[in-house]
Amino acid sequence: MSHRILPSAQVDPGAELGDGTTVWDLAQIREGARLGTGCIVGRGAYVGTGVRIGDNVKLQNHALVYEPAVLEDGVFVGPAVVLTNDREPRSVDPDGRLKRGDDWEAVGVHVAEGASLGARSVCVAPVRVGRWAMVAAGAVVTRDVPDFALVAGVPARRIGWVGRAGARLTERSDGTWECPRTGEIYVEAPAGGGSETTVLTEKG
Repeated sequence: MSHRILPSAQVDPGAELGDGTTVWDLAQIREGARLGTGCIVGRGAYVGTGVRIGDNVKLQNHALVYEPAVLEDGVFVGPAVVLTNDREPRSVDPDGRLKRGDDWEAVGVHVAEGASLGARSVCVAPVRVGRWAMVAAGAVVTRDVPDFALVAGVPARRIGWVGRAGARLTERSDGTWECPRTGEIYVEAPAGGGSETTVLTEKG
């Protein structure tokens, strides 16, 4: 397979890299991780054991993706983003003994197709970031993010909607939403459950 690994990067022999994937200086990819085609892993980024990454995913410098995270096709992970995997982190157990890998259950972050995570944002597992959603820089995501949602803050809350092009959507007089770049139309509807009262779908 044709991929590029810079000499200072550490890629475990048990990791799988797709065609056209590039791993930059000082990045580390652990055993069992699987990256699709055309991915970019920036300087100092970390990909944990068994992480699953789709095609055309960008991990910017110093992004930390801990197992068992799943990143679907076209995901963008900004500089210094952290995807956690432990809801109750401790260095030691109640008796003061150092905890080992088998002493806790890892939980993952799932980032769906086309979603973007802004610089220094944190996703606290277990959580799902929906399709084509956008997480603002510095946000802390503690609950699921709907498809096409724009979330910001600590904790992150929805402040608007975005389209596939990444631009913030504008509401039209008929109650639908329009992308100012592409003209695509999106429809808001009541959610089926959960904390969000509405969801957005593409008008087709």
